[in-house]
Amino acid sequence: MSELTRTRHAVRLEATNHEGSLLGKNVSPAKFEAGKEAGFAFADILFAIDLNNEIVLGDAFPEWRGNLYDIHMVPDLSTRVEWRPGLDSVIGDYWLKDGRAVPLCPRNMVRRLVDRLAHLGYDATAAVEIEATLFEESVQEARARGYRDLTPLGGGTGATYHLARSSDWVDYMDAVVARLDHLGISWEAWTDEAAPGQTELNLAPTDPLRLADNWVRTRQVMREVAFEQGHTVSFMAKPTAGFGQGAHINISLQRDGANQFFADDGPSEVMRHAVGGLLATMAGATSVVLPQITSYRRLVDLTGPPTTISWGVNNKTAAVRAITGHPGYSRLEYRLPGADVNPYLAIAVVLAGVLAGIEGRIEPPEQVTDMAWCLPDDSGVERIPDTMSKAWRALAIDPLLREHLGDEFVDFWVASRRWEWMEFHTKGGDPFAELSGWESTRYFEFP
Repeated sequence: MSELTRTRHAVRLEATNHEGSLLGKNVSPAKFEAGKEAGFAFADILFAIDLNNEIVLGDAFPEWRGNLYDIHMVPDLSTRVEWRPGLDSVIGDYWLKDGRAVPLCPRNMVRRLVDRLAHLGYDATAAVEIEATLFEESVQEARARGYRDLTPLGGGTGATYHLARSSDWVDYMDAVVARLDHLGISWEAWTDEAAPGQTELNLAPTDPLRLADNWVRTRQVMREVAFEQGHTVSFMAKPTAGFGQGAHINISLQRDGANQFFADDGPSEVMRHAVGGLLATMAGATSVVLPQITSYRRLVDLTGPPTTISWGVNNKTAAVRAITGHPGYSRLEYRLPGADVNPYLAIAVVLAGVLAGIEGRIEPPEQVTDMAWCLPDDSGVERIPDTMSKAWRALAIDPLLREHLGDEFVDFWVASRRWEWMEFHTKGGDPFAELSGWESTRYFEFP
């Protein structure tokens, strides 16, 4: 290798589209210095294509989108890190030429909602539990097999917290957290999860925007380590016909450093209103946090994911779990999102629900003190929309989410899910299969 090759350096620009895929381009240091304030041109088509790179039809195209206009990705310089020797990484936001934020920009949506909370006097702290499934085969072999009949890394049995995983599984996770340490991404724990080859990696609490940045980078790290070790990893909501995988979001609110979700006698008034807002918006939010066809295959009673629009103190069968009793850790756990969710949009809908509840002083229904699965029809507790079409219809008519996420985003998202539903039903998807080949091909590697 020549001296020139060894010393070559680049900066990788990164941002997600609506699907949650991490997009970007590599630029030279000179190009980065020249464009870091004005931003870098990206074609608006990134908000007009699906996971198969096909143009999505059926929604209104505003003046900034649809004719391959340039939008600008402006890097957030506080996110710049050395990704590896010779390559820096920086995350940014999408902006229009006139200085307005792109209405569909996921990262700007989180920023806007955090600012809205701040105007009410609150700071938010959030954390996430990331689930993923690891396979022995390389990504090239997985592609050749159509992502089917793969070998779980670490053994073929599934058991939560099991330490009897083979060393290849442990070596993979050790390499992942070592890379996170290098990048300055704080993590708290990793463990074996329920399905063969499945892991859960918990990122440490931080502010919502930084958490989303850490989340998308962690998924990229997990992919890169898998590629380097000759394995593959999937964040698909259900990569096999067995267990699914989610991404639980934990959130709390502070004012002047004091946890506003804590009260000596249980949930505080602020926590109650936050729960009320999260439940009031949950049917519509389902469309965003369960974004793909396969996302809904997880919603099976007694298998882990919530199936009812419910809450309860320390109740892990409910959709919102309230953790109370201590000023340090009182928080809400939003248990609905799938592992395939766009991290920024997942956090945005949680913030939107919390804001709606606090601003409207929404009181929650009675908490579920027993198991929230398998409730009878006359229980008074609604079920979570269990198909993509039910969920987008709920989002389309939700006034609270329209107010907080914006009409343009809601209309765009609903149209994009209609398109996804149509693609599934017209190009080989099988609604009666436990997991169709169409889904494996489309979702295994994305987001």
